Amino acid sequence: MKIYLTILVFFLCGFFTKGQEAKDIIYKTFTINKMEGTEAISHLTIKDSKGRKRERKITMATKIYNNGKTEKKILRFIEPPEIKGTSMLTFDYSEGDDDMWIYMPALRKTRRIVSNEKSKSFMGSEFSNADMVIPNLNDFDYEMISKTELINGVECWNIVMKSKNDEIANNYGYSKRKVWIGKKDFVVRKAEIYDLSDDLLKTMNVKKVELVDPANKKYQNTIMEIYNEQNGRSSIFEIEKIIYNPNIKDIYFTTRYLEN
Repeated sequence: MKIYLTILVFFLCGFFTKGQEAKDIIYKTFTINKMEGTEAISHLTIKDSKGRKRERKITMATKIYNNGKTEKKILRFIEPPEIKGTSMLTFDYSEGDDDMWIYMPALRKTRRIVSNEKSKSFMGSEFSNADMVIPNLNDFDYEMISKTELINGVECWNIVMKSKNDEIANNYGYSKRKVWIGKKDFVVRKAEIYDLSDDLLKTMNVKKVELVDPANKKYQNTIMEIYNEQNGRSSIFEIEKIIYNPNIKDIYFTTRYLEN
């Protein structure tokens, strides 16, 4: 009996150690490449299952608050004309639920995005509202699948993030996410997203990673494509230009500014 208990203790210790190591890597992935402030111009391409495209152009700005515990972000569509001015504001907290708002010019109204809307499409793309923010890391259990896998020649950790309960899974719209993280730069290189039935829903591939802040060794995935395995639609998000600006104005990150 003592031998059995000893083996069980060693097994559990190893399991929890691997889980903690995986969580630590995920935490570092979502924090190490944060910059104090940025401004960017991005391009979103939305493809249907027949290859027909819709193009979107977006300006973005981010700024870090509370010693890195909060990241505020604003996205504003500037093209095409029919959605120009549509904007999203997010307050991304390292702990607790994020705050998200969207402004629709046609309605002249700012609306808060609630938790059960995180799984909804971001402006008709295959990215979801939840993809626009860093997930609450306490919402998931972690498992290290592999410490070394090659993704496009880059050595990566392969880690599974599994929703802790059904409510969390429903809010995010997926049961689990497998991520491949570069061991050198802590940038996600690939992700597989599984639906609530544990079937593969979407695959995200990073097409380009750049050293956007050489002085502080900050990396950014500047082109990523997400493909819906179940309906054949895909979306490409490309950061065309990004600049480091720690002095970006605080007024940009307010619901009042959304409506300007």
